[in-house]
Amino acid sequence: MELSARRQPPTVRLRRLAADLRGLRTTARLTRDEVSEKTGINPTTLYRIETAKVRPQRRTLMAMLDMYGVTDEDRRSELIALSRQAAQLGWLQAYESELPELYTTYISFEAEARSVHNYESLFIPGLLQTESYAREVISAGLPLASTEDIHTRVEARLQRQESLRKKEPIRLWAIIDEAVLYREVGGGEIMREQLEALVTSAAQPHVTLQVIPFTTGAHAGMPGSFVVMDFPDPADPALVYIDSMAGDLFLEREADVRRFATTFEHLQATALDPAGSIKTIEAQINKLKERGGAG
Repeated sequence: MELSARRQPPTVRLRRLAADLRGLRTTARLTRDEVSEKTGINPTTLYRIETAKVRPQRRTLMAMLDMYGVTDEDRRSELIALSRQAAQLGWLQAYESELPELYTTYISFEAEARSVHNYESLFIPGLLQTESYAREVISAGLPLASTEDIHTRVEARLQRQESLRKKEPIRLWAIIDEAVLYREVGGGEIMREQLEALVTSAAQPHVTLQVIPFTTGAHAGMPGSFVVMDFPDPADPALVYIDSMAGDLFLEREADVRRFATTFEHLQATALDPAGSIKTIEAQINKLKERGGAG
């Protein structure tokens, strides 16, 4: 479903607001049906508010706070401000009608994350892709997409990378399988350019890059790629994102997040250290140079 269909992509603030409202209802010992009956709020709307699918209108939010007995003015002001800020999508606003819903959801979370732990078995991580590499990957993955659609996705991917260049940049820890280095996406020249950019990116203090060598054999990341994100405010729980042929999936349960965080720790221990990883990447760059960039 495209976002033109349409609901606001959940932001971190919208997710927090939803969790707060669920908690207030639970504390008040009310069911959704009881709240709906006493306030006139549609049950479906109430469910969508509590699952961060929509932002409540101000009058709806006020009715909920009254029903839950929230009389403290500071607390009410905090929740009202949270609702207002939940609509802020920043640069994503320009793309939200053109990109798939779950992808805009991912981008909105990533833009507000404090750190991203990303394991990739097949591709260079999106936050570290060059424009040429990104275009080749996106074109190959969407064989039926129009030139315009591909251009939009490439632009959005490059815009995401601004999170690595802002005043307080996102902390990225990326781990890739060695196979990623040898799959010559777009040919030798594009791949060499991408690997050189990877080395440059890894020199930044907020970027850590590791490679899992073939010699490791079987490892914990073989089932597929994933991302673990956490956020600056402790009130915003970490989440896991999985992108697969079966569809995109967000996991928020503490047990799921802990499982993937532990898997990432195993991969960190399995992979080459950052210095050794750069040497491996540079060795492949030199091989491509020796071939003269021919692909």
